[in-house]
Amino acid sequence: MNHQATLNKLNAMRLRGMKEAFVTYLESSISYSSEELIAHLADAEWLDRENRKQERLRRNAALRYEVPLTGLDLETPRGLDKTLVLHLAGGAFIRAHEDVLITGPTGVGKSYICCALGHQACLHGYKTLYFNLRKLLAKLKAAMADGSYLKLIAKIEKHDLLIIDDFGLQKLDANARQILLEIIEDRHLKRSTIVASQLPVAEWYQCIGDSAVADAILDRLVHKAHRIELKGDSWRKRAARKH
Repeated sequence: MNHQATLNKLNAMRLRGMKEAFVTYLESSISYSSEELIAHLADAEWLDRENRKQERLRRNAALRYEVPLTGLDLETPRGLDKTLVLHLAGGAFIRAHEDVLITGPTGVGKSYICCALGHQACLHGYKTLYFNLRKLLAKLKAAMADGSYLKLIAKIEKHDLLIIDDFGLQKLDANARQILLEIIEDRHLKRSTIVASQLPVAEWYQCIGDSAVADAILDRLVHKAHRIELKGDSWRKRAARKH
């Protein structure tokens, strides 16, 4: 049998996982039946494609931190419910199109938790997108100017999970309020959103600035959302004191 011809065909068909498994098989002393070999090669191709898909999803998510759930401290007391975090990490909230609100003072790990949940979402095969709110609004305002706004809004809406970090660092202007309302409205009951903020939820009305728009946004976002309310000192300050 001309094994090189077979390898060339697998390479031409971009069956990388199957090709690598076949090379390993040829170099080993393992003996498979025809059925076992086909199953082995199919499994290898499937696993390779899953790994590449997860890698692509993580790259496209543009997470602020590449932190897997195993890298998240679930033991240090800071108001973090370990059971809730593990439940969210399973992806059920995304399947149910539910939202997550993470609040707490600066430096307690809000962004890390966001990114750990985003990382898990990618592992589960969900299209995920991370944005700092200021940069998200700037990007969409620029899109309004160059005519690509509707295309960008539609792209954001298609993601299974949108992470909006650093909400509330500055009061929203009228344009920003309408953009945020459109994003939340597009996703309500159809996609999941994680919002992280230094401000407690009760102060979000003031940050949004317009009571009618604030009611519309928060009515869709808050009432059925999972809440993570962190407490404690800044980890960065704590680490600095140790040194």
